Amino acid sequence: MVLLARDWMQRDVLTLGPEASAFDGLRLCRERRIRHIPIVKEDRLVGIVSDRDIRSVSPPLGDPERVNVLKKTRLEDVMTRKVITANPEDTIVHAAQEMYERKDVMRALIAIIGVHEPGHSRIAVQVHKPGDLAEIAGIIQNQKVDIFSVISSPGKVASHDRPLVFQVATRDPSGILQSLEGAGYEVRWWHHLE
Repeated sequence: MVLLARDWMQRDVLTLGPEASAFDGLRLCRERRIRHIPIVKEDRLVGIVSDRDIRSVSPPLGDPERVNVLKKTRLEDVMTRKVITANPEDTIVHAAQEMYERKDVMRALIAIIGVHEPGHSRIAVQVHKPGDLAEIAGIIQNQKVDIFSVISSPGKVASHDRPLVFQVATRDPSGILQSLEGAGYEVRWWHHLE
């Protein structure tokens, strides 16, 4: 099993229509402790608005006109219309790359998992029992290949039954794949990084 966006995405998302007021949007953000609201019209995403977007167009706290301005302002007037989305079948790494290219906040994660490391390969291996991580690392080490990073999916599946994604410093992981399969491991996916 590869780490896909569908395994991590929120399915029960709170949305508002573009005609909703900024007052309603800000109230929803505060009540549900969320910072972003997808704006949907006829079951189609048409924008996204953040609590910061709403606050930027409203008078400061204490201003007697604040509530009136918020009630008169429509979300369609403050929302971001160009929304970058990911397909549920995209890998988590692909989604992180998309975010990285548009926001600096993902730079640390991308650097840690080495998305931009040419000459490396990623291998997803299904593990089932305690000790599998150490055994797989040993198999890779026996091939005289360095492991650059390991990613797992804690909290989504049982800790002993999950995919591990290894980034290894080789252009040709075929020896590793054969050794892993020979040891009884299910290699679910692999990808060479250019």
